[in-house]
Amino acid sequence: MNTPPESGLFKRLLIAMTQGLKQFSQLWSLQTLADLPDRLRNLWQELIGSYWFIPTACVIVGILLAPLLVTIDQHFDRETVREITFAFTGDDDAARAIMTSIAGAVLGVAGTTFSITIAVLSMASSQFGPRLLRNFLTDTPNQFVLGAFIGTFSYSLLVLKSIHKYDVAFGVPQLAVTFAIIMAIICALLLVYFIQHMVHAIQASHVIQNASNDAINNIHYWYSDHCDIQHQRDVEHHDVEQFHTWQAVPIYPPCSGYLQQVYLESLITLTQEYGGVVQMHTNLGDYVTDKNVIGYFYQRPVDHPNNQQKTATPHLAIIPRAPDGMFWQRFSGCIRIEQRLAHSNDIAYSLGQMTEIAVRALSPGINDPKTAVNCVQSLTSCLSIMMRRQPPSPYHFYSPTQNDDSNSKDNPPKKAMNDQRVAILAVVTYTPKISEFIETSLGEIRRYATADLMVLKALCQAMVDLNYSRVNNSQQQTLLHELHLIERAGAENLSYQELIDDLMDMCQQAKEFILNKDSQHQHFDYISEFDADIRQALQMPSS
Repeated sequence: MNTPPESGLFKRLLIAMTQGLKQFSQLWSLQTLADLPDRLRNLWQELIGSYWFIPTACVIVGILLAPLLVTIDQHFDRETVREITFAFTGDDDAARAIMTSIAGAVLGVAGTTFSITIAVLSMASSQFGPRLLRNFLTDTPNQFVLGAFIGTFSYSLLVLKSIHKYDVAFGVPQLAVTFAIIMAIICALLLVYFIQHMVHAIQASHVIQNASNDAINNIHYWYSDHCDIQHQRDVEHHDVEQFHTWQAVPIYPPCSGYLQQVYLESLITLTQEYGGVVQMHTNLGDYVTDKNVIGYFYQRPVDHPNNQQKTATPHLAIIPRAPDGMFWQRFSGCIRIEQRLAHSNDIAYSLGQMTEIAVRALSPGINDPKTAVNCVQSLTSCLSIMMRRQPPSPYHFYSPTQNDDSNSKDNPPKKAMNDQRVAILAVVTYTPKISEFIETSLGEIRRYATADLMVLKALCQAMVDLNYSRVNNSQQQTLLHELHLIERAGAENLSYQELIDDLMDMCQQAKEFILNKDSQHQHFDYISEFDADIRQALQMPSS
């Protein structure tokens, strides 16, 4: 028996409402109050990411302004209004004609701007990639312009409704009509601004710069500009090396999708109540199914020193226990999984946007290596910042404060031995290395640019530029390995020998420069064999 369409629509609406209530309950539950700023920020990003939020807010403002200004009109001196030069002082027929014209005009222009936006989104999807669509949808000026048009339309309709023909005293809301005229002029200026803004927004350099700024913001969010000495001391805790020997229980995600967020504070609270350590093996942005093992819960032994220490304080006594139904229910609220890959604080997602632009630019249909070179340069800037800053630590600890001690008369608070902080390992997350970011960004471009000398030389130059920011030998070896792959890609795919020799010479000079101990204080200038011969010929004295 076929299900009626109305029944299917009602079922989908009911499921959507249930999911919304579940997310709202998780947002305000007592166990997630510690992560409330992160959850509110994610909610705000989802609202901004939708194209309806700002226009809807503008419509609401227009609906509220109309009765407010009409009410002010009824209590305002009409003689004072006539003294205002630009104020409307016509009769009800003129007011009705003006409001009708404004409402019809702004609604038509709103349809035009929406059509332009759809055309730009279609072009951006085909030229830059579908992952870049969110950057256009979340463009605040575009949303505000559309919202100003629709808000002015809503305002004009409500003011038009308040114009009464036979009410001589208060029939024409002059201030409200004057404000509508001002808004119509502003909308005309916004239309000019909208066209100018869209012309710049579709330029490849502008799209790359926006993606680069987004990546840099995410890098500053995760990477610190200083080293936390106290955290480094906590990492020396013996649990960091021994927790793998504890009893382990595999962790499965509650549903299939992309891992978008891990709420650490809620997860730390959960591990403390169950007396163990959660280790996550999945990175942000990874796709998982409900049968994937994304981590393990390591249950702390009963005779562990931390348990004995905490047992001395009755209200903090914790007996390690295996995960139960409540554990899995609360764990599902500690992570956020989406059915589609959306914007988050994931650095790899931001770098992937520039990588996708470069890969599309190298496709035969577009064939724009200059854009790919610009992407390589922007990626180099982002990776350079990452190499200079302190990477996030995978280890997260719970540090009981002195207020956690029992304050009862029988158990007075005791001063910690040697005033050392007690740090209890709670969560171990997956932290990608700089080599992984280089492989998934510049390495991905290399695989699609094997036959393009311009892009291969730009990648070689990128390794030299990154060498100025390296801080250890591991990063140096990563750059040398990537140079070897660039050299091999060009040797096997470039069309003729002269191009191969040119790339080989540049890679060889780049390797010698990177291996130089004083290279970070010197300037790299690639000189091809042909240029060297020309310079030598120019320096020879003429006979």
